[in-house]
Amino acid sequence: MGWTIIGTWRMALEGIEKSSELLKNGRNSKDAVETAIKMVEDFPYYKSVGYGGLPNEEGEVELDAGFMDGDDLSIGAVAGIKDFKNPISIARKLSEEYTNCCLEGVGAEEYASKNGFERKNMLTERATIYYKNRLKENAHKELNPYKGHDTVGIVALDSNHSISCGTSTSGLFMKKRGRVGDSPMPGCGYYADSEAGGAAATGLGEDIMKGCISYETVRLMKEGYTPQEAADKSVIALNDSLKKRRKKAGDISVICINNKGEFGVATNIEEFSFVVAGESCPPTVYVCHMENGKTKYQPATEKWMKKYMDERTAPLKLE
Repeated sequence: MGWTIIGTWRMALEGIEKSSELLKNGRNSKDAVETAIKMVEDFPYYKSVGYGGLPNEEGEVELDAGFMDGDDLSIGAVAGIKDFKNPISIARKLSEEYTNCCLEGVGAEEYASKNGFERKNMLTERATIYYKNRLKENAHKELNPYKGHDTVGIVALDSNHSISCGTSTSGLFMKKRGRVGDSPMPGCGYYADSEAGGAAATGLGEDIMKGCISYETVRLMKEGYTPQEAADKSVIALNDSLKKRRKKAGDISVICINNKGEFGVATNIEEFSFVVAGESCPPTVYVCHMENGKTKYQPATEKWMKKYMDERTAPLKLE
């Protein structure tokens, strides 16, 4: 059995390219997950993760991240942490703790400081322009969270049969101070069990948490479903349940791999992109959608790839 790595959204591509080299050279899945996510966190044009992430309604960047080792089920997470670079690395360090492994706010910041993690102002000029434009747009009405909330989630299987996963996000734009979504919540935003598989989610955290969808996807793989069957089944079930009980469902997308290196993906939105690589497959971006209860996907075209980056790097000015 070889290695496999999968990530949410086109933004995971460069990180997965780098982590693929690590996995090729025998490095473990934990290193691969952290490395891939750090590259997304450090790129200022991805406005929903790390440096350059969009702020809450008070103009503060609060970051969430989670990490899980599928070998021993260790978890680590930070929520609402401010002014620290690479929250995924702090979450991974916390996964080495048996207790106090999930920290938020000031407690997470104190832990990061005591353990030598780098402090950094994570609010960029570009994110400030987004924020000021939104304030002006909503000057005479209640602020509403930005609908785009693209968590980066990575799941990796290494050549030693170990699975790890992680997530990182700045959460909803204009969220309430202290709001926590699914990303740092084990079982919701991420879950890994090396005996079965791993999964990560992206979308509206408040709805993803209602179904513990990453755990559910792994549970289905453990029961014998293929990753694709498990992903489709979990997303459709939660989407349908929410619509039946609450009359609506937010964005829900899931990526997963099993302990054989097979992958799956599912979404309830019009277009979701993901990146996957393996021993016999170079890092490839796919675009997918749900059709008649089945997820359909195809490689992204050069035109699609250019449009994706052009939209994220386009110049901004105050309106």
